[in-house]
Amino acid sequence: MVICGSMLALSQQDQWQSALSLSQQGKYSEAETAWKALSERYPSNPKPYAYLGLLEARQEHYPQAVTYYRKAMTLDPTLAGLRMNLGLALFKEGDYKLAIGIFEPLVKTVPSSSPEAQRLAILMGMSYYGLSEFSSATPYLKQAADHDPANLTLLLTLAHSCLLSTQYQCVLDTYHRMIALNAESAEADMLMGEALDEMKDTNGATRKFREAVKANPKEPNVHFGLGYLLWTQGQTQEAARELHAELDNDPGHLQAMVYLADSDIQMNQMEDARLLLEKLVKINPENSMEHLDLGVVYADEDRKAEALKEFQTAAKLAPNDVKAYWRMARLYRSMGKTAEAKAEFDKARNLNKTADDRLLKVMSSIPHERSVPQAEGTAPANK
Repeated sequence: MVICGSMLALSQQDQWQSALSLSQQGKYSEAETAWKALSERYPSNPKPYAYLGLLEARQEHYPQAVTYYRKAMTLDPTLAGLRMNLGLALFKEGDYKLAIGIFEPLVKTVPSSSPEAQRLAILMGMSYYGLSEFSSATPYLKQAADHDPANLTLLLTLAHSCLLSTQYQCVLDTYHRMIALNAESAEADMLMGEALDEMKDTNGATRKFREAVKANPKEPNVHFGLGYLLWTQGQTQEAARELHAELDNDPGHLQAMVYLADSDIQMNQMEDARLLLEKLVKINPENSMEHLDLGVVYADEDRKAEALKEFQTAAKLAPNDVKAYWRMARLYRSMGKTAEAKAEFDKARNLNKTADDRLLKVMSSIPHERSVPQAEGTAPANK
């Protein structure tokens, strides 16, 4: 109330300067009070709402910032910096679709060589990336990377976008750019390995992942990627070593545990597999492979009722996976349940396997850290 009273005693220009000064000093509570007083005194002026939005955004209160920015937009959608700030708040809140709608008109108006165009290219690219619309993200990310060719983080994001939209030449071109900047880039080798695997060049993919391990054995997922490729090729013992190495780096890596347990089964290390799988089905119960493999272990231990339960769960979680029905059929037959065995064999025989277990799908299910542009809000121009 003291601030409001003193505000009323100031001239209009002094009121603006006082509110701006409080904002610049980071005195958010006092600044908010000052801007709210101005919004009440000048209800048709958009700037107090725009500055209130900026205050909220700087405190990472993005929903509140959006509310104020939208209020300002209804009063004057042409206010300098306002549209960009609204888009930034939506972007940082994760409302990528709405952010794109705000940024698109700006993309069409700013000069292509300006810093603002570079900023918008990153924001548009990352928004589409956040929506998993990788084909739409790639041109914007390429534009941004062309303007900032030494930015490895940006190149890495571009390469992932190219890979996830199956633009393999783009992956190759970006890979060479990354290697030119850092010849020992484990991330670049991993990306090239994923691309080669998608192109059915398993030997090339394995070679690239070996190079990645050599470049940086502590790189997240590097041992897992190599271990998975070796697992697909039946090189179980070496696969298990790599999966163990991934778990040494990251003891909570669920995918590494899943494939290590399966490798243990293939090596007839049933006790090791059971200990891992019983842990996994408790902490990650929606993975069908875990239940299927645990059923295999229980069946081997002659725990038939428990094995059947696990096979049934696996079939429920992955109804197109023929292995679950085939395992159930064999188990029913060993229990003397001929009719049930025949029913499951028939399902297995008639079922077309639709699951795609390629490396790209497996790797893309593992969270990757992504750098997001740390764009500060642009203060609206004061008149």
